[in-house]
Amino acid sequence: MPGLTFLASSSRVAPGQLTWPAWETLRGADRVLTGSGEHPQLPYVRDAGVAVEVVEPDAAALVREASTGTVVWLAGLDGDEDLMRAVGSVLVGMDEPPQVEVVQGAYDLPGARFLDLVAVMDTLRRECPWDREQTHESLAPYLLEEAYEVIDLIESGDLKALREELGDVLMQVVFHAQVSPHFDVDDVAEGITDKLVRRNPHVFGDVTVADADEVDANWNAIKLAERGEDASIFHGVPMAQPSLSLAAQLQRRAAKADVPEELFADDGVGADLFALVRRLREEGRDPEAELRAAARRFHDRVERHQGR
Repeated sequence: MPGLTFLASSSRVAPGQLTWPAWETLRGADRVLTGSGEHPQLPYVRDAGVAVEVVEPDAAALVREASTGTVVWLAGLDGDEDLMRAVGSVLVGMDEPPQVEVVQGAYDLPGARFLDLVAVMDTLRRECPWDREQTHESLAPYLLEEAYEVIDLIESGDLKALREELGDVLMQVVFHAQVSPHFDVDDVAEGITDKLVRRNPHVFGDVTVADADEVDANWNAIKLAERGEDASIFHGVPMAQPSLSLAAQLQRRAAKADVPEELFADDGVGADLFALVRRLREEGRDPEAELRAAARRFHDRVERHQGR
């Protein structure tokens, strides 16, 4: 049946990795055309025995060809949207227009858009004067700021804006990977992937667990084994974090290690706060979140009092 098919593909999928319907469409066409001799799919399609002609994009000519035969246009990675619109304009004036369709020849895998972010950050690092000057130290405040903005949105319930702020955090991770002379973003991704597989043997191995508590216990046991017997129970605890969350994390580590009760005792106002953190933690409440919630309520009360 005569008609025109735009065969689209993705820059995030390796050339030649087309779907079976795409190959069937190519092999069944009277003519296969494309607008560039540099199209990444071109050598693979030709190697498969499909003749491809490189021509100037001409909407009217494509429509004429498609009125009498089957024509496939191997679209550029940008989708050749201008050409598609031009074809649409030609079809509007026809009494019996040929059939036109778009066939997706390759689909992005989940996470494929992450490659776009990596490519953009790589370009910025090379070509933007500000990005070129950044270091881990100069970027650290931005990472902290973006993380707090994510927490703020979660606590305020503004989940629609969460997508953008998570993107800002992700950008900071990729940026730090670009800055480092010792590793790149693939090393970062490989490291966390290996860790997740290693610490979840109930999913990726043959370990059986009864509930989420057992999952947590296994995770911590594996983490402890990775550190070695001589490692401090506080290994990896960032001492620069906010004091309430620091106290809670230190206490959690100490409780799991069965630290003697007398070591929790101390004197002074700070000790009183430390004890309050322990009480909240034992009640299953996050001290940092509790204080932020109280501060948010105070903020809202004052704003209402001021008529805002």
